[in-house]
Amino acid sequence: MLPTALKKQLTSQLESGFVLKRSMFEKCIELYPMSEWNDTMSDVTKLSRFKRKNVEFIRLFTAGVRIVELDVTGRLLIPKDLVGFSSITNNIVLASAGTYVEIWDKDAYEEKLSNPETDIATLAEEVMGSLKDRADDLP
Repeated sequence: MLPTALKKQLTSQLESGFVLKRSMFEKCIELYPMSEWNDTMSDVTKLSRFKRKNVEFIRLFTAGVRIVELDVTGRLLIPKDLVGFSSITNNIVLASAGTYVEIWDKDAYEEKLSNPETDIATLAEEVMGSLKDRADDLP
């Protein structure tokens, strides 16, 4: 069941539905509002189908994609193959990822956040620092 606060934020998206898919980088599921999914797929469909890497990427990116809707009680049914992929057990975490929501097994999510190999300060500097550098170059 989606939390009430999240459901309220997605009110404008409820009629259009959502897309569930496997994450490309993690053992979690991604939940896209249909409008965001359509924007993403617009970029994907611009890839040339005459390049093997593009075709393989499209196949893997869209593997397991499911169009879903909330039921009348606000529940979202996650297909068994996606539950298996993400190793979701009883407790889940819904984590905002900007334009989509990640759905994690609670223990896997907490383990990911507590990973000592990920230094948030260094990561922030590498990722967000480059944005600032580009902004300085603008007139």
